[in-house]
Amino acid sequence: MTGPAAVIPAPTIKAKRATALPPDERRSMIVAATLPLLLEYGDRVTSRQIAEAAGIAEGTIFRAFADKDEVIAAVLEAALDPEPLETALSSIPSDLGFEDQIAAATLIMQQRVIDIWRLVSSIGHRFHEQARRPMVDSGALVQLFEANRTRITVEPVVAARLLRALTLSTTHPMLANEPRSPDETVHLFLHGVGSPEREGATPPC
Repeated sequence: MTGPAAVIPAPTIKAKRATALPPDERRSMIVAATLPLLLEYGDRVTSRQIAEAAGIAEGTIFRAFADKDEVIAAVLEAALDPEPLETALSSIPSDLGFEDQIAAATLIMQQRVIDIWRLVSSIGHRFHEQARRPMVDSGALVQLFEANRTRITVEPVVAARLLRALTLSTTHPMLANEPRSPDETVHLFLHGVGSPEREGATPPC
């Protein structure tokens, strides 16, 4: 009789390590995971919470950033990046009526004002200086007014600046008790605060 059949061990399958992300992608992923945590916890958020939200080891954070403050600064920088605003404004359908286009633009800008204010308010005074920067012209908003050039009495770039300034002043929680609706803002922008003359009223001398 032959001996028992030899047992051939199953081949060992080594688990593959997850493909490492390029440094810029890793940083972007950490920034995206940190933003909602900052809104909830402010600068008291811990690196452990960030790591859990991002699905990474805590040490990975500090291979991408020097410290937690650098993570917070990167989140703020991403929030202030004008590119998402430009993309959103550029996506407003051109076949909407003029006032509807302005209302859509106003809604987009209102949300940006509120989002940035919430973030800056949550992270403490240490980062406020970083948040201060001049407002640059929005090419997408200028283009919206350029396409409706016959509907305005000022240059498109001036109209764009005025609408942004009005939206900021009637939306920012430190300047307005309650944001005006986009339709209210559009009416104020296009028609001002004057009362239309009543029919049959005697015009002023």
